Amino acid sequence: MSQGPRSGLAAVSSALLAMSRHLEMRDVLKTIVASARELLDAQYAALGVPDDHGGFAQFVVDGVSDAQWRAIGPLPRQHGILAAMLHEAKAERLADVRKDPRFEGWPSAHPDLADFLGLPIRDGDEVIGALFLANKNCPKPEGSCGFTQEDEELLSILAQHAAIALTNARLYERSRELTIAEERSRLAHELHDAVSQKLFSLRLTAQAAAALVDRDPARAKGELHQVASLAAEAADELRAAVVELRPAALDEDGLIATLRTQTRVLDRAHTARVTFTSNGFRALPAAQEEALLRVAQEALHNALRHSGADRVEVTVDRRGHGAVLRVTDDGGGFDPTATRRAGRHLGLVSMRDRASGVGGTLTVESAPGKGTTIEMEVPGG
Repeated sequence: MSQGPRSGLAAVSSALLAMSRHLEMRDVLKTIVASARELLDAQYAALGVPDDHGGFAQFVVDGVSDAQWRAIGPLPRQHGILAAMLHEAKAERLADVRKDPRFEGWPSAHPDLADFLGLPIRDGDEVIGALFLANKNCPKPEGSCGFTQEDEELLSILAQHAAIALTNARLYERSRELTIAEERSRLAHELHDAVSQKLFSLRLTAQAAAALVDRDPARAKGELHQVASLAAEAADELRAAVVELRPAALDEDGLIATLRTQTRVLDRAHTARVTFTSNGFRALPAAQEEALLRVAQEALHNALRHSGADRVEVTVDRRGHGAVLRVTDDGGGFDPTATRRAGRHLGLVSMRDRASGVGGTLTVESAPGKGTTIEMEVPGG
């Protein structure tokens, strides 16, 4: 076997491995596009996932700067060559896309494309995407296409595996939606139980205070102090639940800004001091950042509601190509090995599941009277 095919096989293998590392749809799309452009040595690559209204639900490009992409404007519609790939479900290899009769132009800020190779991505009979490349980086005689039949075959292999990766990403997103729905249902029940109990106690205490006002003002005063205390506790429950239910703005703000905001809210809502620090963190794939956020939220919830801590510290630091999260409190602590019931009660099982689900690990250090440290480490993407 010559050096060329070996290099090509290694490149295909690298591309497929890169695609298999991600489950989040956006990460999968970006990896497919970047892998295709590198594999076929093209100047530009793009992948569109069609919606049901003649447009694209998602459209990812590689080789175009963020500034260029913003200047280009709205996502393309399903017309011209894109429509042909989506609706006729066949490969398109053109010497000059601008001279094709189906070409309908592009926005003024759009880069100038010439030779073109495009393929539909299919899941059975369904076309779930369109993958295309333009401007092969090679010498091209006038009027010829730089993309070869071998390029088309390589892209076809990539497209078949891209279909698997996209299908897995769809299933993952649906699974995550179900998990989120289950978590919201759990929180709703928990909120109802906790706040209902507080409000019921508050009502009874207020009635007792009213009954005592005339015959025992001193006791009535004590009961009113208890009313104020119960009202404050109910407000704390509500604030904590709102923080947990609020959608995490990871896409817009990133993990660090999101955690910093949430710890500030919790610091204001609770008597315990809640702090956050971060050092050298680098952005991770979306699934890993979400897992880190959810574990941090669960650990904070435990520390603030069950430990009696005066201080809770959250840190996120870089470790190798990945990151490590620590949530430490100076509360009452517990024996992690004493009973499975305690683990379920504190959500340790779900936290470990979240960590392992993104290739990470979770450790718990605690002892009665000595506080608790939850540490989660995830690898780089």
